[in-house]
Amino acid sequence: GRAGAMATAGSGGGGGGGGGGGAAGAAASLSNRARRHKWALELAPGGGRSRERQGGQGEVVYPVGYSDRQLPDTSVQETDRILVEKRCWDVALGPLKQVPMNLFIMYMAGNTISIFPIMMVCMMAWRPLQALLAISGTFKLLESSSQQWLQGLVYLIGNLLGLALAIYKCQAMGLLPTHTSDWLAFVETPQRVEYAGGGLLL
Repeated sequence: GRAGAMATAGSGGGGGGGGGGGAAGAAASLSNRARRHKWALELAPGGGRSRERQGGQGEVVYPVGYSDRQLPDTSVQETDRILVEKRCWDVALGPLKQVPMNLFIMYMAGNTISIFPIMMVCMMAWRPLQALLAISGTFKLLESSSQQWLQGLVYLIGNLLGLALAIYKCQAMGLLPTHTSDWLAFVETPQRVEYAGGGLLL
């Protein structure tokens, strides 16, 4: 009877030891599986993570590295700003770029009074004058630039310089009344101050 009890107790202890060993093996396998799938992603349509990120509005899974927040494209904005500055400077420097050509035309036209030099002078004077009359529209065009006042000043100086060249050409051609002979009709006749008579002949 004592031997049977001891055998029964031994078999029970062996079964308990086997059960403990099985539990330890299962825990080790779960740990290895978790370590192996540490970076695995749930790509199934019903994944809980995708539903949380999607907000329940669909079953589309976001790719790795996707962000809902839209980042501003600063490179495009910087390029647009540079292009606007360049365009505004082209408008401001336009009158100054015409000065060398106007000087060449003045030299080739000469100072003779004929139809061709007079037409050239009229064109040289009309373009700056027309630009000065429409200068408010040009300033509105330069409002998008950060150097608006400097560009407007350069534009104004260029037009005034072109107008001054046209006036100088008119003076060189004798079209301006700057000489005394141009005002002879308005000069009063000098009054006689004294009278003188001749002597007697002997």
